[in-house]
Amino acid sequence: MDNQFAWAEDMNCAVTVCDAEGIIIYMNRLSRATFAPDGGTLTGQSLIPCHNEASRAKIAHMLATGESNSYTITTSKGVLKMIYQTPWRHPDGTVGGLVEISMPLPGLPLPHFDR
Repeated sequence: MDNQFAWAEDMNCAVTVCDAEGIIIYMNRLSRATFAPDGGTLTGQSLIPCHNEASRAKIAHMLATGESNSYTITTSKGVLKMIYQTPWRHPDGTVGGLVEISMPLPGLPLPHFDR
C-alpha cells in the first residue's frame, strides 16, 4: 500500500482514487471488498469502461471543472449509501484526479442540524 493513503485504509467507507486519466491509483479495504466480484483491486485499471455514457460525461465534467458530485444509492443488498465524488488537486492547483467516498447511511431520515 502507498503510505500516502494509509489514513484511508481502515475507514468505515469505501475510498477509491483515480488520476486525471481515470486510472485507479488507490482502493481502500472496503473499496476492494465492494469490487471483489470484479477482481478485488482494480488498481492500475481505467474506471471509464465501468460506467455508462452519462456517468462518463459526469466524470469528464468533474475532471475539467473541479466540481464535486454527490448522490445516494440503494445497493442490491438493500444498503443505503451516500456517494461523494470530488477532485483532488496537485500542489499547483490543477486537478489530479477524483476521489470517491461511498459511505453506508443508517437510514432515513437522517438527523439534520443547522449550524
